[in-house]
Amino acid sequence: MYVPPRTSLRVWPMLCGIRVINAEKSEFNEDQAACGKLCIRRCEFGIEEHQEWLTVCPEEFLTGHYWALFDGHGGPAAAILAANTLHSCLRRQLEAVVEGMIAPQPPMHLSGRCVCPSDPQFVEEKGIQAEDLVIGALENAFQECDDVIGRELEASGQVGGCTALVAVFLQGKLYVANAGDSRAILVRRHEIRQLSSEFTPETERQRIQQLAFTYPELLAGEFTRLEFPRRLKGDDLGQKVLFRDHHMRGWSYKRVEKSDLKYPLIHGQGRQARLLGTLAVSRGLGDHQLRVLDTDIQLKPFLLSIPQVTVLDVHQLAVQEEDVVVMATDGLWDVLSNEQVALLVRSFLTGNQKDDPHRFSELAKMLIHNTQGKDNGATGEGQVSYDDVSVFVIPLHSQAQEGSGH
Repeated sequence: MYVPPRTSLRVWPMLCGIRVINAEKSEFNEDQAACGKLCIRRCEFGIEEHQEWLTVCPEEFLTGHYWALFDGHGGPAAAILAANTLHSCLRRQLEAVVEGMIAPQPPMHLSGRCVCPSDPQFVEEKGIQAEDLVIGALENAFQECDDVIGRELEASGQVGGCTALVAVFLQGKLYVANAGDSRAILVRRHEIRQLSSEFTPETERQRIQQLAFTYPELLAGEFTRLEFPRRLKGDDLGQKVLFRDHHMRGWSYKRVEKSDLKYPLIHGQGRQARLLGTLAVSRGLGDHQLRVLDTDIQLKPFLLSIPQVTVLDVHQLAVQEEDVVVMATDGLWDVLSNEQVALLVRSFLTGNQKDDPHRFSELAKMLIHNTQGKDNGATGEGQVSYDDVSVFVIPLHSQAQEGSGH
């Protein structure tokens, strides 16, 4: 497996809680996790890229914290690569923009050179702030990591992909980047806030249909891009049935033609929806070699590796000791709602000693315990998750106390 050099990820066990359960879908756990401290170094402008970064003194480090969950499919290879790679990609991308991040306003030219006297005004009119550079770094890091995974899996003859959910605490803000169907929520005493959105064939239907409309050759004449409430049968020919296309949020009727009887581009409902009858997610890393069974139709053109990034300004929250962010793969959310998780979190933290250094690890363990069919009394549920389950519990109070990270 490829492990990038010069990693600056250090694991600290007491800052958050994590637990992983393998549902034995495969010999190895397809869920992978990583967490650590990001050290972002400044580079003297103009030195060659192949030379080492200059570090003048420790105060010129910008530090942050990093948590990541990767839910693999088609084997653990992509998730393992992502866990070993993404943090290094992110650090490189952040180091490329760190000068702009610590400036009062990101400059037009990173060198500080002013080609046009109105450059600061143009930047201000665009509303570009330091957090936009972090968002861009996350987006570029996901893309870079996806490229690495593609090359490494091809070279080793392996296949597979993974979703990716990442949280980064930097300069007093928590950035949550998601590509896939994992989820992060903020739980406070009187508030539940979802910090990520799931990306599935259903939630990205219009984007996927638009791509098939623009490049019909991607379907190789085997699929129809149109959506119907169910798969059509021969008896539907000539009838007017409900449908929708890429430009439609609503529904209309069309007369069924022979081409409409092909297998749908997106088939199924909810968690059972599949892209090209194969994949349950529409964003993630890897899957470069994935094809529809017994065909040469590739899924990668329909998949995005770019995350959606949500920014939470922790310093504006008046954070309390029991405020946490819960990050988990879909194995948790398949059986527990946001409200049920919040109820469990509040109940657990209220009944546990605040000076217990393991309380957040125990909380993560308890959440996973409640996906295994145990009636906990708090939610009254006994559902079982048959998927691998991974959970991070991040105490925001610890982050807020640490300050801006300079």
